[in-house]
Amino acid sequence: MRPDPGFWRGKRVLLTGHTGFKGAWLALWLQRLGAQVSGVAQPPATRPDLFTLARVAQGMESHFCDLLHARALAARVRAARPEVVLHLAAQALVRASYTAPVQTFARNVMGTVHLLDALRGLAGVRVAVVVTSDKVYRNREWAYPYREDDALGGHDPYSASKAAAELVTASYRDAFLAGQGTAVASARCGNAIGGGDWAPERLLPDAVRAWSAGQTLHLRQPRATRPWQHVLEPLAAYLRLAQRLWEQPALAGAYNFGPLPHTALSVGELIERACRAYPGSAVRHETPDGGDAAHEAGALALETAHSRQALGVTPCWGLDRAIARSMHWYRAQHGGADARALCLADIAAWEEQEVYA
Repeated sequence: MRPDPGFWRGKRVLLTGHTGFKGAWLALWLQRLGAQVSGVAQPPATRPDLFTLARVAQGMESHFCDLLHARALAARVRAARPEVVLHLAAQALVRASYTAPVQTFARNVMGTVHLLDALRGLAGVRVAVVVTSDKVYRNREWAYPYREDDALGGHDPYSASKAAAELVTASYRDAFLAGQGTAVASARCGNAIGGGDWAPERLLPDAVRAWSAGQTLHLRQPRATRPWQHVLEPLAAYLRLAQRLWEQPALAGAYNFGPLPHTALSVGELIERACRAYPGSAVRHETPDGGDAAHEAGALALETAHSRQALGVTPCWGLDRAIARSMHWYRAQHGGADARALCLADIAAWEEQEVYA
């Protein structure tokens, strides 16, 4: 499932959200593959941020543009003349959606509407991949992994907005884009970990912030399980999906991407493994105030048989390696190593890996 440089070399790619954690990694990978990348996103939302530290804007066209500004976005899309569109821009935090629900729905739903509408009637666009979330499913807190045809839903505004984005994507595909020759798919991936994420209320960034300051990490939900994987796994899956859609537009639809079956870990188990890779770390398995009112899913796993069979997508790195590479990245960068070089080294290591380990 390694991306094919021969396919991507010279391809005009529009990437939204290139200033975010996953978007910055993907922009660097596309540059490495020789694509002509145009990025559209808001300025980085954290300090520090990977986009700045890794000098992601080098080697691509980078534009700050709010996807809620439909006219400005449409102009950027037309100027990019994309052949492939990868839509990652979003309000991506569950807990932030409780404090800013209107903004969350606006960015995740209307941002997607504005982008897809900008593609309507645009010649030359062969493929569009809309990235949503593993949290688009109506969570029943059961032991079974969710399949692509399970019911959509969402308790929190983030999950509900991503489920709504799925409906928007399917509607634009069926009503407009398929008819003009644009193959559209949605990608629902698990929880991504890796160096360069400094978002608040995310597990490994919270851990690194605490441990680098000599503090104890407090876990909100140590028993909650998630389909964790290194950030390069879903990014490789998005690239693979785009390649396959170019070859076979009939594959358009929804796809789950996640770790191998039965490899989901609890929050507590993940952090225990991270501790072993970060000397001097300390963890407390409860919140400082003894509770938290914001609802978050307890059990979440994805069934990935469809993406394995239809696309040939299989994870490359096991969770132990994903954790080790992530913690090495943070420790090395904290010690003065160049963020861009660290990312490119991880990408090269992933490309060379041939077995699940």
